[in-house]
Amino acid sequence: MMQFDQFLGKTTAPGTPPGEPLVSVSGLRVNARKDDGSSVEIVKDVDFTVARGEVLALIGESGSGKTTIALSLLGYARAGCHIAGGRIRIGQRQIDQMDEKALLAMRGHHVAYIAQSAAAAFNPARTLMDQVIESALQHRVMDKASAMRKAVELFRALALPDPEHIGRRYPHQVSGGQLQRVMAAMALITDPELVILDEPTTALDVTTQIEVLRAFKKVVRELGTTAVYVSHDLAVVAQMADRIVVLRDGAVREMGQTGQVLQAPADSYTQSLIAAATPASRVAQVREILPDPALAAQAKAPLLRISGLIAGYGSPDRLGLPGVRILDDINLTIQRGSTVGIIGESGSGKTTLARAVAGMIAPARGSIQLDGENLSPTLQGRSREQFRRVQIVFQNADTALNPAHTIGRILNRPLSFYHGLSGDAMRRRTAELLDLVRLPSSVIDRLPSELSGGQKQRVNLARALAAKPDLILCDEVTSALDTVVAAAILELLAELRRELQVSYMFISHDISTVRAICDDIVVLYAGRMVANRPRQAMMAPPYHPYSHLLLSSVPAMQQGWLEQASGAGQHKLPPIGPVQASPDICAFLPRCTMRLDGVCNMVAPRRRHMEHGGEILCHRSDAELKQYQSPLLPVDGVTV
Repeated sequence: MMQFDQFLGKTTAPGTPPGEPLVSVSGLRVNARKDDGSSVEIVKDVDFTVARGEVLALIGESGSGKTTIALSLLGYARAGCHIAGGRIRIGQRQIDQMDEKALLAMRGHHVAYIAQSAAAAFNPARTLMDQVIESALQHRVMDKASAMRKAVELFRALALPDPEHIGRRYPHQVSGGQLQRVMAAMALITDPELVILDEPTTALDVTTQIEVLRAFKKVVRELGTTAVYVSHDLAVVAQMADRIVVLRDGAVREMGQTGQVLQAPADSYTQSLIAAATPASRVAQVREILPDPALAAQAKAPLLRISGLIAGYGSPDRLGLPGVRILDDINLTIQRGSTVGIIGESGSGKTTLARAVAGMIAPARGSIQLDGENLSPTLQGRSREQFRRVQIVFQNADTALNPAHTIGRILNRPLSFYHGLSGDAMRRRTAELLDLVRLPSSVIDRLPSELSGGQKQRVNLARALAAKPDLILCDEVTSALDTVVAAAILELLAELRRELQVSYMFISHDISTVRAICDDIVVLYAGRMVANRPRQAMMAPPYHPYSHLLLSSVPAMQQGWLEQASGAGQHKLPPIGPVQASPDICAFLPRCTMRLDGVCNMVAPRRRHMEHGGEILCHRSDAELKQYQSPLLPVDGVTV
């Protein structure tokens, strides 16, 4: 520990007397300018302190002021906003009294910032090493050779592969999780007094997130870093934070030690946040709304049937198959009025599958049938009626909704295109759609930019419902939403399914969300269906080794879960490496701790039925899988 700190040149930050907090915020107010020129208070008289070496979490829904408060610690306010009052002290620096020149000298040196999207934070034309050491050279903290040595040591501490040489790569040559850790190295290179982490794992898969969290926690503890962690994910906060500040509408609702806030919250709003984030509660609430799955099972024929689907890109081989397969031999059915969940990491083929069903990507082989009728592989070959019956709701409502069109115009287009509505009939149906997704009619004349994230996602869903579809393809529709809004969207989907008998293909990497809304769960890895099981059968072993990895990577909302899970052997897999795309062997082979040498690396696994229902693509028997798979850690009495 001492050697590590000495090598990094870690020194005690100047000017803070022993016993005093490093960060002190009192009476902070931030105002935003409205369109009419008046101002509105968005951060309201906020007070908190952060002790040296402490990690303080700011939590709350979208719009609660978390990021605005965190950015104020840099002396920064976003466009249209300004710090209207209050005092901000970091060490002996009075941030609210510093001029722009002094703030620029402080940012990136004494106070560092780790953003949510690492991909947007890096220059694609420069190497990682050049960008990591830039702030150290700019602030003249050390010479280039020393900075490069220190960067390599940080790469090693953050568990990055090949730490001596990874700095030579460009941002596009590393994974999202690796790039997030490189951004942490960029922030820590100058030994900042304070590090601000703004939702640094929100956009990551659960398996990548757990590796990044482990690396962040290790380095924060070893360096004694003082940090402010912004998040809406209480399970993540439970692993990282010493204390929590709960925010709503720019005001502090509760503050306390992490264990106290999570286990015995005093404020009713905090209680609602925790209830929305609890997997068992989320599942129970949504399952109560859903219709009886037996009704869907009584249908004579499936609504959607996918058989032998292969899709990809690149020059075709001698058999006419794509050079790079994104989907390989996909077979699944969706009954009318039921929901099938598709889970897997980024790159597993989830979105490609949805796009193939929607006709946006032409499969190289296989068939897609809607009510027994073959769908054309391309949009050009499909009828307007087939377009109407299959609708897609994209992950990012910000890019899916035209920013120049009002909400009314966005909803009017499918009503006119599919149903020929106009005039009073169109206005009445638009109002009905908004009521269906629990939005007030007053949003009709507003632009998407004037709505919250949850409201935009509801408009996104209402546009799909305007067609009166039989099947809705939901592509990560809750991944960018906070827990309260996401829970509301899930309940809405369940209500619509019950009332309209609509079916869903629900794509997600969040197993808790899939458990809540789906009847059957398909697990994709490298474009292959490695498991296909009823929801109830996902609750206990045996699992496909990859399913077990996904399930056990979901953080529990309890302190110490990260260490407990690692100690239980649930996260001992090798780092994510190149996917073996050969159709002759198992795609999961490079990461599987249960592989059988001489079998798994020589023979493709057969698809077989499991004793608890469903199918699995694995050489191991159910008994062998049970023997090697430890029961998953319970969350609130429910194994997830």
